[in-house]
Amino acid sequence: MIPSTLEYTKASSIDEAVAAVAAGAVPLSGGQSLMPMMRLRLAAPHAIVDLSGIPELVGICEDEDEIAVGAMTIHREVAASQLIREHAGLVADAAGGIGSPQVRNRGTIGGSLGHADPHSDMPATLIAAGASVIAKGPNGERRILVEDLITTYLTTTLEPGEIITQVRIPKSDDHSAYAKFHRRAIDWTVVGVGVCIGDDGVRAAATGVADKPVRLTAFEAVLNGGGSLDDAIAKVAEGIEPHAGLDGSAEYKKHLLGVLARKAHAEASSR
Repeated sequence: MIPSTLEYTKASSIDEAVAAVAAGAVPLSGGQSLMPMMRLRLAAPHAIVDLSGIPELVGICEDEDEIAVGAMTIHREVAASQLIREHAGLVADAAGGIGSPQVRNRGTIGGSLGHADPHSDMPATLIAAGASVIAKGPNGERRILVEDLITTYLTTTLEPGEIITQVRIPKSDDHSAYAKFHRRAIDWTVVGVGVCIGDDGVRAAATGVADKPVRLTAFEAVLNGGGSLDDAIAKVAEGIEPHAGLDGSAEYKKHLLGVLARKAHAEASSR
């Protein structure tokens, strides 16, 4: 299918991009989600603003007790970053397994969060890592926990005119890992689980089991309360009711959730 007619602008600064989005343009980052939706007429923006010409949105650096990742940093660079591997290994794990090499060379960390696909790998791992985003809009900058960013299918708490400019990942000595199930390497994730194990306890989050990434609070509570892994796995799906679909029934996804939580916990524990 051919996309509908639209206006295209390539921004050269964050302020220019914010002004375009405030005027109604849809931000274009890597285009790995937006462009296929436009081709199928599932999305028909009247204008898009390309963020690829803004150098401030690219790069990974250490900033005191956090890792600052530019929103336009591609998945391949996130996966290869020694800084992220050392302090947030599950985020690098997830980035290295997204789609195909072509997708990892075009898709961006900020685009993944802004698109808010409930089967996306990055949001769940960033939630488990305790990450946040910096969003800039007409009223200035604000920080949003990734856990509070996505509300439901393809919907975020970004306000009109706001764009994600940076992802902030706490530097941590936690042991962490991400485990997922997908039918083929290029397919979207059916279910994925990220686990962080640190001195302050266990944090875990999942993708593919709700209309947004979710914290596995019951799983965390059992382990942080001194319970066994088996007891935690028995509780992992508590309060979660996956949607049945072509990728499996609700019960199948609950089963996968337990299997993958156990696998991620084992891999994190061994690191």
